[in-house]
Amino acid sequence: MKRVFLDTNIVIDFLGERENFYEPAAKIITLADNKKIKLFVSAISMATAYYIVAKYENKRAALEKIRKFKVLCEISSMDNEVFDKALHSQFNDFEDALQYYSAVECSCDLIITRNEKDFTTALIPVMNPKNYLHTIRM
Repeated sequence: MKRVFLDTNIVIDFLGERENFYEPAAKIITLADNKKIKLFVSAISMATAYYIVAKYENKRAALEKIRKFKVLCEISSMDNEVFDKALHSQFNDFEDALQYYSAVECSCDLIITRNEKDFTTALIPVMNPKNYLHTIRM
């Protein structure tokens, strides 16, 4: 089973039901629900998604969405080693480096993000949701 890491923007697209971005994110989540892929998300992404969704809805609704979403994914490792690798990496953005090394630590096969350009130094494939969905059979 393919191990897929979701970047923060994809988690927010799904939980926040962002116009123009929700549908591809939801299709990817459905693949996990149907046991076609195994999803990984960082704790940082979950915290950020909670913060954003709570701003537009409310804290209770945001927490409930996080609880339901957590059933479909695993939280990726974010330990001292991951942190140090990110800290000393060539990434332009520290948060992207944390996400990347967290995905690598969990042996993910690819990263799905809408900001592919942020992962130009990645050694594992990085795809946007629409391109990823075109490569698989639903």
